[in-house]
Amino acid sequence: MTHSSRPPARRGAALRIGRTLALVLPVVLVLSGTLAVTHVNWSGGSSDSVLTASAADVSTPARSRAPQDVLRDRLLLELQEKDPGIALTHLQQEVNDRPSLARHCVSIARALGRAAVQQYGASRAQSFARPVCDTSFASGVAAQQG
Repeated sequence: MTHSSRPPARRGAALRIGRTLALVLPVVLVLSGTLAVTHVNWSGGSSDSVLTASAADVSTPARSRAPQDVLRDRLLLELQEKDPGIALTHLQQEVNDRPSLARHCVSIARALGRAAVQQYGASRAQSFARPVCDTSFASGVAAQQG
């Protein structure tokens, strides 16, 4: 009875590959980590490094957006998804509920008018006009035409 101390050929190849990976993989990981660390500009003088730029974004506090900007963006989205009439109605409701937004009503209505022209064309956009913030929506439509 003779026993061979050699494993089958298939198993031997797998062992060799495993051993090679066990030796090579840590070296590759260490080198790539070292290269990544050397790529970072630790002095903070230049914005060449991707990591430095993203770290700068984290250190500055996020600016809160003004209520009128949030409202304008929400109404512009509503104009695209539904129609300008609904957006104008909601603008009037918001101004009635929050009088501090009244001074921004004209600029928001004009922005809605310009967006309506881009989406619906001038004549159809004009059909949505309402007496919200005087005639600001209509003037936004007219400004976009000319």
